[in-house]
Amino acid sequence: MSARDTGDDPVEEYAAALAGALRGPARAKARMVEEIRDGFADTVTAHAAEGVPYGHAVRRAVREFGTAAELAPGCQRELTIAQVRRTARAAALAVPFLAGCWPLIWASGPGGGWPLRLLAVHLGCVAAVAGLLAAAALAATGPVARRLPPPPRLPLAVAWAGTAAAVAMAVGALALVAAAVLASDWPLMLLSGAFAAASHAVVATASRTCRECARLVPSG
Repeated sequence: MSARDTGDDPVEEYAAALAGALRGPARAKARMVEEIRDGFADTVTAHAAEGVPYGHAVRRAVREFGTAAELAPGCQRELTIAQVRRTARAAALAVPFLAGCWPLIWASGPGGGWPLRLLAVHLGCVAAVAGLLAAAALAATGPVARRLPPPPRLPLAVAWAGTAAAVAMAVGALALVAAAVLASDWPLMLLSGAFAAASHAVVATASRTCRECARLVPSG
């Protein structure tokens, strides 16, 4: 009785093992695993059609494709670059939202809480600078990367730049919410805090995944 007859599908197990070893953007990862799974399944089917027993056909396909552990490093490199670009893009897109917070802070009336407002502005500047640095990575992972590999430390650098931006936005959002209690025009302060909090949520999630990818990608 073959593995397929017992309900254990080696093709699906192969795809699941590969998927479990990879981290990166969900859609890109699913598309990559699906393409490899389909090619692996076609190879198994071709060998089986030649009269090779199914188990032997699977083993032949593994020898041709490589094991999931052997394929994972190359796949992870590609997914890591995709995640670097996603993180850099998220950090860059957060900069306009942060810039929009500043006029709201100044227009929120002469009430108290100015130390907290100034803290939020300074943290916003830190986040904006980190976002712009992360955005520079888009060029290093774009068309240029097709000719030259990106610097090996770039993924981790982008991940931590995004993390710095996310932390600054989180603390800034808390400062703005606290300042809203003392401001005469508190709705504007709360709106600024909402912008900062929303930007933090997007950038923090992308940065966390980017750090995980950077740890998995081979250094060589």
